[in-house]
Amino acid sequence: MSQQMHYQPAPQGPTGAPAPQAARNGLGVAALILGIIGALSGIPMILFWLAGPLGVLALIFGLVGLSRAKKGQATNKGVAVTGTILGALAIVLAVVGVIVTVLAVNKAVDEVHKQVEQSSGQPKNGSGQSAKDLGPGETAKYNNGVQVSVSKAAPYTVDPSTVVSGHTQGNKAYKLTVTIKNTGSKTFDKPLVQTKARVKGKEAEEVDDDKHGILHHDFGNAISPGESASVEMVFDAPPTAKQLDVEVTPDLLLDAVSWKLAL
Repeated sequence: MSQQMHYQPAPQGPTGAPAPQAARNGLGVAALILGIIGALSGIPMILFWLAGPLGVLALIFGLVGLSRAKKGQATNKGVAVTGTILGALAIVLAVVGVIVTVLAVNKAVDEVHKQVEQSSGQPKNGSGQSAKDLGPGETAKYNNGVQVSVSKAAPYTVDPSTVVSGHTQGNKAYKLTVTIKNTGSKTFDKPLVQTKARVKGKEAEEVDDDKHGILHHDFGNAISPGESASVEMVFDAPPTAKQLDVEVTPDLLLDAVSWKLAL
């Protein structure tokens, strides 16, 4: 007697039913992570450059994650919402950081300018305006109390027997006096005064004789408050020169001032 085995197939679902898909929660998680980092970066404010971009990415990823959650493609709606909020917070902190940083930098720059002006300053004339092309006898005043004046140019007779250098035969020589006065409360220590003269843009040579020249540029080692020091100088100029432009720099930290002297 033979035995017959019967095979019964396993039940199957409805024909054409789609297979279940995995939840797309990646963007929501990314939004949360970026939002946390961005918000924390924005707290010190100095890291606004990092908080801003991270906040923007967290906001975008969070919104896309929310959209997927509404469509049933993601299951972490709360995570996406949190990431979106943190992203927006990071952006706000970044904006505040930019504003605070700009204000701080501007304040620091103003303080530096103030300190520089207090220690040296832009030269002013007697009316308080910026000193530009002063005339003979006019005074340039600095914020530290230093004042500079240049006398008018007077003809000077050169003694050939005493001239070391600086005078050309046929030219005329003119003498002038540069005066440095200290009206401040601190000693003007070791003034490094530099004086140049030009005629029509060309540098005029300084006459060096037994009374004038580089060796006689002695304003002293220091000018005490209320004191002044003067040096007489002689410059060589062509016989047709009508004006001598004199530039004086009273110290390395002080701006130069110019005088226009008629000849």
